[in-house]
Amino acid sequence: MKKSNKYTPIDIWNDPYRFTYKEIMEVIGESEAKALYSSLYKHSPKKKYRTMSLKTVYKDCDTEKYVFELSDGKCIETVFIKRRDGGTACVSTQVGCSVGCIFCESGRNGFVRNLTPSEIVQQVVLLRRKVNRIVFMGMGEPLFNYNNFIKAIHILRDRNGMNFPTDGITVSTVGPAEQLKKLREEHLKIQLTISLHAATQAARNRIIPNMHIHDINDVVNGALSYAERHNRKVVFAYLLLQGINDKPSDVRQLVKWFGGKNVMLNLLEYNPTSNTQIKKPAKHEMAAFKQQLERAGLEVTMRISHGRKIKAACGQLANKYNKIIE
Repeated sequence: MKKSNKYTPIDIWNDPYRFTYKEIMEVIGESEAKALYSSLYKHSPKKKYRTMSLKTVYKDCDTEKYVFELSDGKCIETVFIKRRDGGTACVSTQVGCSVGCIFCESGRNGFVRNLTPSEIVQQVVLLRRKVNRIVFMGMGEPLFNYNNFIKAIHILRDRNGMNFPTDGITVSTVGPAEQLKKLREEHLKIQLTISLHAATQAARNRIIPNMHIHDINDVVNGALSYAERHNRKVVFAYLLLQGINDKPSDVRQLVKWFGGKNVMLNLLEYNPTSNTQIKKPAKHEMAAFKQQLERAGLEVTMRISHGRKIKAACGQLANKYNKIIE
C-alpha cells in the first residue's frame, strides 16, 4: 500500500511558504506545484498566500526596518541594508529571545515563540527588494529554533523558487553546543558567525547570562570544527565592553584560541539600548584593542553599524510591539 502524504492540499494552499517544492509537488502534482512556486517566488507576493502583513517601515539612509505582524497578532522586526548591487536582509527567527544578552533589546520581554519556516521565508519575500545576502541576525537565537530555521534555508535555496545561493546565507548564533554539532553535520555550507563577546567563562556569563550552561571552550571548539568540516572561515563577533572584556588577558586568550586558525574576529561597537549600566570604550580604545590582536597575527575587522537612528542596529531590534498584546 502506498504511504499517504504527510500534508494535505488544504495545508499547501493555506500556507504554501511553509513547504519546499518537492513537498508541494508530492501533494498537488508537478504542474500545479510549478505554477504555485512561480507565483510565490517569481512574482509579487499575493495576499491570499501570506500569513503575515507589513505593519510599518522605518527608513534611514541605507537602512530600512520592517515591522511585520504575524497571524496571531505578534510582531517581529526585519532589517534591509542597501548595497550597490542589491541588499542584505537581516532576518528574525523567534518572537523575543531566551538568551538574555545584556546588550540586546530583543529578549527584554523574554521568549514568546518560535517562528515557522513560512514566517522566516516571508520576511525575505515581503521585502520586495533585491536581496543577495541573508543574515539570520535578527530577533531570536536561530539554533534554538533549529528545525524551522534549517527548513527555511532549504526553502530559500530551492532551485524551483528563489534559488538563493548558500554562500549568501550567514547564521549568527551564541553557539549552543549540541545544536552547533548538528549544524556541522548538515549538508549546508552556510557562513557561520559566533557571538562570542568574551574570552573567559565568567565574562561570558555576565554578558550572555542564559548561556552559562555552555562552556565557552566548547563553543569555540565547536565553531572551529565547523570551519574545518566545511572549509569555511568562521567569524567570531566580539562586542567590546569597557571593564568587562577589554583587558590584556582577554587579548592573550583570543590569540591562544585563534592564532593560525581560519578565523576572523569582528569587533563590534555597542549600540545604545535601555541598559544604562553598559559603557562602550572610546574609539581609540577599540582601535588599540584591534591593533594588539593584529600584532599577534589575528585577522580583525570592525563592523560598521547601520540603522542606529531607527533602532535597527545590532542589539536594537525590540519586542515592544508585543507588550500591548501579551
